[in-house]
Amino acid sequence: MASSSEPAPVALVTGASQGIGLETARRLVEAGCTVYVGARNPERGTAAAQEIGTRFVPLEVTSDESVEAAAAHVEAEAGHLDILINNAGITGPQGDVHDLTAAGIEQVLATNVVGYVRVIHGFLPLLERAEEPRIVNVTSGLGSLARFHDRSTIESRVGNPFYAASKAAINMLTVRYARLLPRVRINAADPGLTATKFTGGMGHSVTDGTDAIIRFAIGEDRDLTGRYRDRDGDVPW
Repeated sequence: MASSSEPAPVALVTGASQGIGLETARRLVEAGCTVYVGARNPERGTAAAQEIGTRFVPLEVTSDESVEAAAAHVEAEAGHLDILINNAGITGPQGDVHDLTAAGIEQVLATNVVGYVRVIHGFLPLLERAEEPRIVNVTSGLGSLARFHDRSTIESRVGNPFYAASKAAINMLTVRYARLLPRVRINAADPGLTATKFTGGMGHSVTDGTDAIIRFAIGEDRDLTGRYRDRDGDVPW
């Protein structure tokens, strides 16, 4: 990562008090980055930051005021941001399709899609001060239309429509932002089925689930932009 003569890259991970977000933050700290653990719950966020030896910043992605305050906090301490990991998200309501309502998808989109846009907008001025700014949007294979139509994939058989739709929206946002902001490397990382609270402990380890995120953030894929990848490579759109 950064040599002793280079300043440590500054990174922010949203939704980082547990699961994929926390493991991503841990790996970035381990690689020598200055990391901000963003979380809406101060108690859990502070505990997570202390666990991995880094900093906590209160961050509720559904609130303009919270995102603005978090950006001001990072600006005051670091002056810029090298890496933004958009990870905060919710699964939303599940169950019989007859019971799914507009209120349910409004909640999912407000966090999983509008929240990503809000955080990008709030931190873009700090990212544009960095020499090699990077944004990693954490998505899912459930956002892949190609995988949904391939009956051999797990993505064609599981996943609620609201969550899947939010991840498909994130994929389109990623490629559009990548084209409109050519100096910023912007990519979509699919953790795959990962053993977290979201999945009830099913899937591979959180370390495996964060591989694609880390490669886009600081690894071999850091110079790519507008790509959709999991730990095994490109995911079909």
